[in-house]
Amino acid sequence: MTKTDLVAGIAAASGLTQADAARALNATTEGITQALAKGDSVSIVGFGTFKTSNRAARAGRNPKTGETIQIKAARVPRFVAGKSLKDAVR
Repeated sequence: MTKTDLVAGIAAASGLTQADAARALNATTEGITQALAKGDSVSIVGFGTFKTSNRAARAGRNPKTGETIQIKAARVPRFVAGKSLKDAVR
């Protein structure tokens, strides 16, 4: 499913125009992105939780040369599925 497919589905289910559905989806993703950038988490009951976690620095290997390289520590986004989503997918 692409973003265009998702917008079309939102428009059909809600009675919005596709332009309004696209604006709603963009506002939602932008809100989630801004919250994660601040270090907050976003919980959508029944769907899941978006949050960040810290990934420690570690040693890696360049697959082309086999040389050992150091990979920097990073803060990365995570998604934890809620019970309703897990049950729907099973």
